[in-house]
Amino acid sequence: MSSFVIEGGHQLSGTIRPQGAKNEALEVISAVLLTDEEVTISNVPEILDVRNLILMLEGMGVKVTRLEKGKYTFKADNIDTAYIESEDFVRKCASLRGSVMVIGPLLTRFGQAYFPKPGGDKIGRRRVDTHITGLVNLGAVLEYSQEMKAFKLTAPGGNSLKGCYMLLDEASVTGTANIVMAAVLAEGRTVIYNAACEPYIQQLCRMLTSMGAQIEGIGSNLLTVTGVRHLHGAEHTVLPDMIEVGSFIGMAALNRSSITIRDVSYRNLGIIPESFRRLGINLEQRGDDIFVPAQESYVIESFLDGSIMTIADAPWPGLTPDLLSVMLVVATQCRGSVLIHQKMFESRLFFVDRLIDMGAQIILCDPHRAVVIGHDHNFRLRPGNMVSPDIRAGIALLIAAMSAAGTSVIGNIEQIDRGYEDIDLRLNALGASITRQ
Repeated sequence: MSSFVIEGGHQLSGTIRPQGAKNEALEVISAVLLTDEEVTISNVPEILDVRNLILMLEGMGVKVTRLEKGKYTFKADNIDTAYIESEDFVRKCASLRGSVMVIGPLLTRFGQAYFPKPGGDKIGRRRVDTHITGLVNLGAVLEYSQEMKAFKLTAPGGNSLKGCYMLLDEASVTGTANIVMAAVLAEGRTVIYNAACEPYIQQLCRMLTSMGAQIEGIGSNLLTVTGVRHLHGAEHTVLPDMIEVGSFIGMAALNRSSITIRDVSYRNLGIIPESFRRLGINLEQRGDDIFVPAQESYVIESFLDGSIMTIADAPWPGLTPDLLSVMLVVATQCRGSVLIHQKMFESRLFFVDRLIDMGAQIILCDPHRAVVIGHDHNFRLRPGNMVSPDIRAGIALLIAAMSAAGTSVIGNIEQIDRGYEDIDLRLNALGASITRQ
């Protein structure tokens, strides 16, 4: 198990560019299974989760060519259908969270797919009901294979799925993506209400339409998909990762540093910049860049009636849950108090114990809520030895260690590598002191 050794207290300066969006990349790379023609995808983040998904596609028979860093071509014209029904394939799917995205494409194109419980972060219960219910609504027959220890979905009679109206029980991003990918080759029209509308979904839909799919309502929570018989090849560019953008804003603020984040696709950041402004960070939009100025103090806003500020996650256009860990760490050195409400995952706030050990003033109310009382930089966090429990908590602990008075060690950094590409090298270029061991 690798680790980071972080010498805290170094100010950051300079410019940095976010990588391609991890969540979008997992979706659009899975979508290449929908056609036998070549698909080219640029700005692919070369992180562990994405590399593992690409390796899985290669094992299925997809021809993959790395044209240059972050740019790949995929051609799924000779899929090994026997392999995608094998125990080895199902076992690999179970170990990779992103594998859930290949279910819809495999089912709609090849007539069947296994659906093991996916792996990934240990951040609480992650329901797959929305995926399965949506695919069953399209006509898939569901059974549980005791031998494979996975659900098996089969198109009726080996024929195509059939479009229908459905109201999703939750606005699941991955669930919406899976259903849309299954629907593009289904017979007739599929109407999906309460669909997720995050930029990741918008980008997936735009790529699919460039491949010949017929999708209306992109950007809304009401999607209408009219099935077609065949999709063709296309080219697609992945958006900058909004989670990295938010992470860099948090790093600059916690270290009272001035940095510029380049090419952030500002219009696709939604409420993220304003949420950081609520913590007192006076970030500036400069074209498609974000400039984070150095400040001596960051004052958390209060609501108009004087009550404590609450920052909570919500479906898009609300705040993404992936940034709450970062915002919580930043708040530990702001002036004032804030309630962080993590609604989606019941185990994602448990990493605050590590921050409390470092001297942060945090009251964990329950698995979903924590009150942070900021130090206003009057007390620097203590260094510590920690283990990264998941991707987002891992980056939050790294940010905390970068501001601590001394040397910290973070183990299990493979979790961080799953979501952040060469993060140590990129942050060291800004002035951080991070050594990989």
